[in-house]
Amino acid sequence: MLLLCNYYVTYRCNAFCEFCHFGNHENFNNTPFAKLEDFKSNVKQLADLGVKFIDLTGGEPLLHKDIHLMAEFAKGLNMQTSITSNGLLYPKFAEKLAGKINLLHFSLDSPDEEEHNKIRKVNCYSHVLKSLEIAKSLGEYPDILFTVTDETYLKLPRMHEIASKAGLMLIVNPVFSYFGNPGLSEKALDFLEEYVDGKMNVYMNSGFIKLRRNGGNDINDPLCKAVSRVVVISPYNEIILPCYHFGNERILIDKPIKEIRKTERLKYLQKMEGRFDFCKGCTVNCYFEPSFAFPTNSYAMASLSSKFKYGYNKLVKQKIQKIINPKTGKL
Repeated sequence: MLLLCNYYVTYRCNAFCEFCHFGNHENFNNTPFAKLEDFKSNVKQLADLGVKFIDLTGGEPLLHKDIHLMAEFAKGLNMQTSITSNGLLYPKFAEKLAGKINLLHFSLDSPDEEEHNKIRKVNCYSHVLKSLEIAKSLGEYPDILFTVTDETYLKLPRMHEIASKAGLMLIVNPVFSYFGNPGLSEKALDFLEEYVDGKMNVYMNSGFIKLRRNGGNDINDPLCKAVSRVVVISPYNEIILPCYHFGNERILIDKPIKEIRKTERLKYLQKMEGRFDFCKGCTVNCYFEPSFAFPTNSYAMASLSSKFKYGYNKLVKQKIQKIINPKTGKL
């Protein structure tokens, strides 16, 4: 059952993060944006197929001039929408996006401005803080997304302090291993688990940590549902299979997606999900989040408490945020 669409609206990015290999900088001006008409056609079809969540991603998704129209369209189909941004362009789109994004995340990689800007290779620390304030003033309840590496995990308490002062959730996103990145050490994982335990406004998916400690995806007993529960669409109007990170097949959307999903080739890829050689040891969060969507194994069960905590904070605190006077900070 399809649950999630990762829709890459562009590969362009205005940051150069050390741990990221998504953004296309070499051919920046020749990298296309997803066409709005293609987006609407594809997303309508996906909604009809049962997709409930759509991540508008990139690159930097706010580089797309129609991002607010995309969010509005998906929201109108009762999809849960999400965007993660570096904050540089959010002030430009803030009012247009207000009320259209369920999960609005701003990336902050360090509590130290100099270190954050060094990691991103662009001066965006102040833009993140400004974007958080703008979002809150519009009645939004954004999250701070902290992508943790072995070089930054000890900064977690200070990141937590920033989130607490802002009255927001801190999402701890342990960097995963891919493209030569080794991921996190056991020492870092130990520290993260111990610190996050019992803290209500810090979210880290416990299932991800369990998966990492057990060596990642086992190709002989795969956990990944990257093909059956996720659909990845590129700015070139292609479905990328079996997943974006290790995608080696691209299918042009020149026929109904429902028909593409029924082809023998896609059925084969679904049968092989998590079983390819490159799937060995995989811990890519984007695909294990929907793979753990139902409590069908110990990893899904491990995820439940952290998901409950996040859901509680989003439901309760977001309601409070909507009735706070942005000028006085009081109810």
